[in-house]
Amino acid sequence: MATKSRKPLILISNDDGITAPGIAVLVRVMQRIGEVVVVAPNSPQSGMGHAITIGQPLRLDPSTIFDGIEAYECSGTPADCVKLAKHFVLRDRQADLVVSGVNHGSNSSVNVLYSGTMSAAIEAAIEGLPAIGFSLCDYGHLADFSHIETWIEHLTRQALANGIPVGTALNINFPKKTEEPILGARICRQARAKWQEDFDLRYDPHQRPYYWLIGNFVNEDQGQDTDEWALSQNYISIVPCQFDLTAQHGVSQLNEQWSLALSGEKPAENPTHQEVATGAVLPAKGKKSSKTKASS
Repeated sequence: MATKSRKPLILISNDDGITAPGIAVLVRVMQRIGEVVVVAPNSPQSGMGHAITIGQPLRLDPSTIFDGIEAYECSGTPADCVKLAKHFVLRDRQADLVVSGVNHGSNSSVNVLYSGTMSAAIEAAIEGLPAIGFSLCDYGHLADFSHIETWIEHLTRQALANGIPVGTALNINFPKKTEEPILGARICRQARAKWQEDFDLRYDPHQRPYYWLIGNFVNEDQGQDTDEWALSQNYISIVPCQFDLTAQHGVSQLNEQWSLALSGEKPAENPTHQEVATGAVLPAKGKKSSKTKASS
């Protein structure tokens, strides 16, 4: 008699907080795929980026917000949530996949640097776990997620079956719901875009000044292989993101153009730089992984 295969263990986090509608969507979809554990912030943490808590205690409390789901609310940031989940909540259990979101608002282009949603996913990648951050290009608290649930399930199953490259987290953004259906999904690069920011000087009722961040998002990239282009054409954008921020083109340029020796000294020989080899965290379907589990 064939033995029943183990359901994949899926860790869920986010940055909008454990009560956000987006994470409820993610929990509902992931329940159809595997065993679910939730560790999410107890309050909104949008824009926290990859901040971690080091100057005050972290608190982790069980939550019954999701019926029948092991869930915890954390006083820290999204990155804190993933760290606590791996080292305390799951302990000797190894998550097969970490998913973060669904974020209320786009995390395309440069927004990935500020995103708590993506920082949870990237923290998982740092910890050696395959991860995906899901975002919907609708900032409304009552955003409609109905058009993306099937896509979330499909893309998650693809990740579990075929793997995610080592040292990367997938940044998946969905177009806002319109009358037109989503045209499909595209593997993209991050667009060269940025915020043109300003600070609005305002005054409180006591006439004390304060500043409010404002600005416009400007896309300076005309490429049709970017996340911004895909979303503008009603495609899902999928960008593999890495936590290695080395600018490889900068290494070559600096080695060629800079003199790194003080006057009269012999220049030190620069090391040979090689691109980091990549592989799959998850084995391809039907193949056995040669990776051994590290001791805790």
